[in-house]
Amino acid sequence: MNKKLLALYGLKWSPFSPDVPTEALYVSPRVESFCWRIEQLTSEGGFGLVTGDVGAGKSVTLRILAERLAAQRDAKVGVFTRPQAGLADLYRELGDLFGVTLRPHNRYAGSKVLRERWQTHIDASLSRPVLIVDEAQEMSSPVLAELRLLSAIRLDSHILLTVILAGDRRLVERFRSDEFLPVGSRIRVRLALERATSDELQDCLKHALHKAGAPQLMTPELIVTLCDHAQGNYRALMNMAGELLVLAAQREARQIDEKLFLETYATPPSPPVKIIAARRR
Repeated sequence: MNKKLLALYGLKWSPFSPDVPTEALYVSPRVESFCWRIEQLTSEGGFGLVTGDVGAGKSVTLRILAERLAAQRDAKVGVFTRPQAGLADLYRELGDLFGVTLRPHNRYAGSKVLRERWQTHIDASLSRPVLIVDEAQEMSSPVLAELRLLSAIRLDSHILLTVILAGDRRLVERFRSDEFLPVGSRIRVRLALERATSDELQDCLKHALHKAGAPQLMTPELIVTLCDHAQGNYRALMNMAGELLVLAAQREARQIDEKLFLETYATPPSPPVKIIAARRR
């Protein structure tokens, strides 16, 4: 969003953009509880899981969690960026994230070096390094299995890593299969994000406006209308609000109201159906 548009409404940033500062993100009570439980989990290690439909807030939850974990003393948090990668790229990225040089073709040596690095961190900080994987439903079976085996030693009694997986319902279904049961059985902290209520969406929208510095940008009636039409989806809510903001700026409107919403999103009336009478012969 350009500076002219921001200045028009006295905004610090666009409140509806995906890349708002982390401190501006809305933290629901359930997300707050999940983050706290993961913070406790890092002392012992293990797997955490965030699931939900598209737009339910999985990636936002991971951003909030990563920020909180990174703020802890001596914390080490890595975000895995290519869940669709193969085994060789898994080792390449783990080596890059945790500061070790690995040869992907020699997985035995790579696993040894990684485990030594993780154990050194545990000895120094008494907490496990954290690996966050978004879109984990895209991970192949060999990669997910390798990550599980890497994260523990001593016949699975000593855990070296805290792994947070996030994905849609496909990931949940995979964990129910016999193939992925070894991973599913190791998940110790879960967060299943459901469709948000209208009140939850309103709290999120008001929070976004307040943090951006323009709590009066939208009328109360518009806030209620937007949240009712978002169908419980945070991403849909922010997309509609962002479009209205741009349209309001184009018209130089001082406030975004329900009239603009109706003009933008109201369903146009169906054209009249012409009935042609059959001619009599």
